[in-house]
Amino acid sequence: MSLLLLYIEFFQIGLFAIGGGLATLPFLYKLAEKYDWLSIEMIGNIQAVAQTLPGAIGVNMSAYTGFKCSGIAGAIIAPLALISPSIIIIVIIAKILHSFKENNVVKAVFSGLRPAAGGLICTAGFFALRLSLYNAEAVNLSEKIRFREGILFVVLLFLLMKFKKHPIVYIAIAGIAGVIFKF
Repeated sequence: MSLLLLYIEFFQIGLFAIGGGLATLPFLYKLAEKYDWLSIEMIGNIQAVAQTLPGAIGVNMSAYTGFKCSGIAGAIIAPLALISPSIIIIVIIAKILHSFKENNVVKAVFSGLRPAAGGLICTAGFFALRLSLYNAEAVNLSEKIRFREGILFVVLLFLLMKFKKHPIVYIAIAGIAGVIFKF
C-alpha cells in the first residue's frame, strides 16, 4: 500500500467533505468499495470508536484507517492528508475574504455550502443507522434486520429525548448493553 496513494485519497476526502468529521463517512464508504482497505462493518466500528475518543471524528477515523493500511506511517499520513485541504483553503480564504466579506457572491456561496454540509451529515447518519440496524450479509430476513440493536436504538433515543443527559452517559449505556447482550 503506497503512502502516496493513501495521502491522495484522504486529501480528496478532506477537500470535499464539507461539514466536519461525519461528512467524511460517505467518502469512506466509497473508499471501502474502491479498495480492500476497509469493509462497511469496519467503518461502523471505526465510527463508534472515533466518536468516543477525544478529537475530531474525521481525523480519528482517518488515523485508524491509515494505521490499518500502512501502520504508524499511515496513521500519520492519512490525518495529515485529511486536514491539508482545510489548512490550505483557510489560509487562502483568510487572505482574501476580509476584503470580500460583504460581497453578495461570497454570501451566496456560503449560503449554498450550508445545505451541502447538512446533506453530507444526514447521509452519514443514514449510513450509520443502516449499518447498526441492517445486516446486508445475512441470508434470511429475520437475520437481516437487527432487532435487538433496533430496540436498543429506540430505548436510547427515548432516554436521550426524555432525560437530556450528557452523550457519554448514553455511549456508556450502549457499550454496557453491547457487552451484556453480546451485540
